[in-house]
Amino acid sequence: PDPEQAWQLPLEHDKFLLYVQDWSCLFGVNLLAKVLFCNGSYILLLGTMLGLLLKEVSLALREGRITPSELCRESLSLIKKRKFLNAFITVTEDTALQQAKAADERFAKGNPLGPLDGVPVAFKDNFSTAGIPTTCASNMLKGYIPPFNATVVQKLIDQGAILVGKTNLDEFAMGCGSTDSVFGPVKNPWSFSENYKQRCQLNFKKTDDCDWLVAGGSSGGSAVAVASLTCFATLGSDTGGSTRNPAAHCGVVGLKPTYGLVSRHGLIPLVNSMDVPGIFTRCVDDAATVLGILAGHDPKDSTTVQESFKPFQLPDGINVKNICIGIPKEYHAEGLSKETVELWSKAADLFERAGARVVQVSLPHTQYSIVCYHVLCAAEVASNMARFDGLEYGHRSNIDSSTDTMYAASRHEGFNDVVRGRILCGNYFLLKQNYERYFVKAQKVRRLIANDFMKVFHSGVDILLTPTTLCDAVPYLEFIKEDNRTRTAQEDVFTQPVNLAGLPAVTVPTALSQRGLPIGLHFIGRKFHDEQLLTVAKWFEQQVNFPNAALKDISTSCRDLS
Repeated sequence: PDPEQAWQLPLEHDKFLLYVQDWSCLFGVNLLAKVLFCNGSYILLLGTMLGLLLKEVSLALREGRITPSELCRESLSLIKKRKFLNAFITVTEDTALQQAKAADERFAKGNPLGPLDGVPVAFKDNFSTAGIPTTCASNMLKGYIPPFNATVVQKLIDQGAILVGKTNLDEFAMGCGSTDSVFGPVKNPWSFSENYKQRCQLNFKKTDDCDWLVAGGSSGGSAVAVASLTCFATLGSDTGGSTRNPAAHCGVVGLKPTYGLVSRHGLIPLVNSMDVPGIFTRCVDDAATVLGILAGHDPKDSTTVQESFKPFQLPDGINVKNICIGIPKEYHAEGLSKETVELWSKAADLFERAGARVVQVSLPHTQYSIVCYHVLCAAEVASNMARFDGLEYGHRSNIDSSTDTMYAASRHEGFNDVVRGRILCGNYFLLKQNYERYFVKAQKVRRLIANDFMKVFHSGVDILLTPTTLCDAVPYLEFIKEDNRTRTAQEDVFTQPVNLAGLPAVTVPTALSQRGLPIGLHFIGRKFHDEQLLTVAKWFEQQVNFPNAALKDISTSCRDLS
């Protein structure tokens, strides 16, 4: 018997409790058990509390079926077992246990702080955390310990969330595979699922075999942490798709809120005008819950919305008859897999059968978005990375024959090739003789892209439906055949225009590919209509019923290798 595996057993009703009690005593863990009847047999689904959704575990905590400390210890134990996935850079065990103990006391008094009280969460390692290293997965910030918390970190802690660790990423969030970290690449847990291994005839002998799949990026560690059941929600950052891309590859929900709805204070910047804290969960409802805690004005971030934000709860009975779904014709991009196209078409048909109006729309300047993004991203990176000079914080070279030499050596040793390349490009675009030709022109194109979206939404379209990625996750050895710049241009084609326009978007896991890997579809909403976006996404999630049991399957398969 295995408490993390779904069992198919011919059970009798009176034996059910006996099985559960035996397994609970044997493994000394809090077990979740569900019984389904299928094809004449009872199916016993058995797993730890870590397999629950956020809203379910919050209820379990309130009902006293598990304490925050017990849940925290289970989470920390699973993180250690899943260490080979390399999802975490820092595991904050002492901090987490202290926070869990404080949550125990609140629950004992009947005074929980909110839906996240006592719930394990994690943050991408580019969010500042007071007293905890924040590295951006770079040698430049190895050993840097911020003196303050990012606003989003503080908001979750104030609600009683338990910080179990900081997650891995591409260095300074520049990448789409989470393969360019100084701490090593992140491995997609679906690489080790029995379904995928059987279909592809793979046989992993050890966890360092190179046939594993990339997790997507740059927030791959955060996506993997949720998919491998080590925590219930994580935060990433999203500049061109860095939340939605790994969410799609790892089979979880990835939400990019409207720009300005969630504070960026304490998020180490990549591109200030596009960066947005992103949310990873296992269902749309949970993403809405986390957004309700994070959203709202922050006096420390002048780009946040001034109006007060009222948290919302998504309804269970959703009617999409009055919704208009737009299908952008330009999103039939080169390299889009046949499976993804078919899934996209079926999703549109699903909305149409439910009474929604489905129309084809045009976003004519989409074809210029990647080039536009490349110029603007490099320019802002050159500006943002100028602060890392080796003087006040971060890496300082021992080569100090002169100040200029020390600057150059510190930055060469601290940054990888990708970061240095973007800095060089950005400084070139910002030269006096190039400023109008590149930077100003890119800003004008950005406005045209944003206007395309505005025109479509003003025409009566409520939500745009697109693919999230070109295909399912690719093997690491195939992924690294292309350089970072080329891969980013390929992978961000569907997600990146949203950041240029500042719109909200969410990817929802939809189905498994022929290789047994998740494929997600992408919903884009009107600016500050995040509630409508998530409501439609929840309806879609209910219809497709993505097999969450598959997440337990990959968790079990990972355990066999740990």
